[in-house]
Amino acid sequence: MADPARAQRLAKRISSIVASAIGGEIKDPRLAHVTVTDTTVTADLHDATIYYTVMGASIDDDPDYEAAAAGLARATGVLRSKVGAGTGVRFTPTLRFVLDTVPDAAREMEELVARARAQDELVARRAAEAVPAGDADPYKTDDRSDHDDDDADRDEPRGYDGHRSSAP
Repeated sequence: MADPARAQRLAKRISSIVASAIGGEIKDPRLAHVTVTDTTVTADLHDATIYYTVMGASIDDDPDYEAAAAGLARATGVLRSKVGAGTGVRFTPTLRFVLDTVPDAAREMEELVARARAQDELVARRAAEAVPAGDADPYKTDDRSDHDDDDADRDEPRGYDGHRSSAP
């Protein structure tokens, strides 16, 4: 087994080799908007997984994931030979390309956070404009204290609301 630090260095080197080859040396138009985001290498250095994203031709255009995957599958042999020549390892790792979904998930999370903030602002605005349904001070206050009552008043029955009943 190889050293994990060596595997990370090899992954970084493979990532830069593949990215520069896609950007300048491979003339497939399907790979024009492909960006390499990350690369992982197995512990035995025999397999490399390259994560990529695809952007649209413009902001309004949707990316063509199928065409990019087909272009990468077609260029895998050329890319592997460039990785072998560029890394100098005894065994050139096999390359596997996987669409990276992290940017899409991050964009969705940002949209959810933006919606939550807008909802919080709406609730705060409504709370600031709200008026109480009853009195501004809902707690009842008596000007006299309970200690001022005489003993005769304590024997009178009280209703559910705590006030003396007017029944004889």
